[in-house]
Amino acid sequence: MASGVKVTDDVIAVFNNMKVRKAQANEDEKRKRKKAILFCMSKDLKNIVLDDGKEILLGDLGTTVQDPYQHFVKMLPPDDCRYALYDATYETKETKKEDLVFIFWAPDSAPLKSKMIYASSKDAIKKKFEGIKHEWQVNGFEDLKDRHTLAEKLGGSSVISLEGSPI
Repeated sequence: MASGVKVTDDVIAVFNNMKVRKAQANEDEKRKRKKAILFCMSKDLKNIVLDDGKEILLGDLGTTVQDPYQHFVKMLPPDDCRYALYDATYETKETKKEDLVFIFWAPDSAPLKSKMIYASSKDAIKKKFEGIKHEWQVNGFEDLKDRHTLAEKLGGSSVISLEGSPI
């Protein structure tokens, strides 16, 4: 079911920047790259917009952010829905990888109206996020509490580390 909600150009630009990894990026550009970001509904419920201040930059890692996955989990509101992109860095038995994960956060404690609006608008944002390999719907913090669940989404038992930490 489509809700008629529009995805803003800012959201699309952030996705495109996260999707394209520039090999020649200088250190300053690399530090400004987003590791994770949240998106929410605008106040009038007509647009999907950037959730102000809810992002992790690569430059934050090791300074203000020690564990990007745990920091990301703490950014999620306990009682409302969000969409998120998380740039997961992981290692399988064969190789190191980076993949974007689209996350639909719909906690059980969110109001029913919010869950319905976000669920019916999910296709709008997914259509704009071409090339996403991994999608994850999460309904509570217990689903996120350890990295195993994300590792499972990324490659099952072949994943041996996530964000530099062993699984």
